[in-house]
Amino acid sequence: MIEINNLTKEKLKEIDELNEYGTYLLDYMNIDASFSVIIVDNEKIHEINKTYRGIDRPTDVISFALEEDEDYEVKERLLGDIYISIDKVYEQAKSYGHSVKRELFFLVTHGFLHLLGYDHMEKKDEEVMFPLQEKILNEYGVKRLDEES
Repeated sequence: MIEINNLTKEKLKEIDELNEYGTYLLDYMNIDASFSVIIVDNEKIHEINKTYRGIDRPTDVISFALEEDEDYEVKERLLGDIYISIDKVYEQAKSYGHSVKRELFFLVTHGFLHLLGYDHMEKKDEEVMFPLQEKILNEYGVKRLDEES
């Protein structure tokens, strides 16, 4: 199950499909669990980034994995929270020539993989995570504009 919270004033039609996509992600990775996606603006994600990561700037996506918390008691498997800056979604979609949907779903996928423990700090980890992101998105049918037929 996926829970979506839009804490912005933006009315995104792409958000409506996120429930279906979240279910797809869980099924794709064969996981029986829940996670949430929280849509925020640059100001809020900047605050979160500074508070929790010590980085004084906005970012596009931040994931908080609950299963890494030693005090977390498992009743139902809750993977954690993914915060996404809607401002960065728009900015990066334009910059990369993607649709807003593609960028939003990319960031959800990226954050979701972080919740599962994937990382890209080392080259060898990046070589696993990045192709998996693209494979998941492509198989769902959310491709880069230059890959669409």
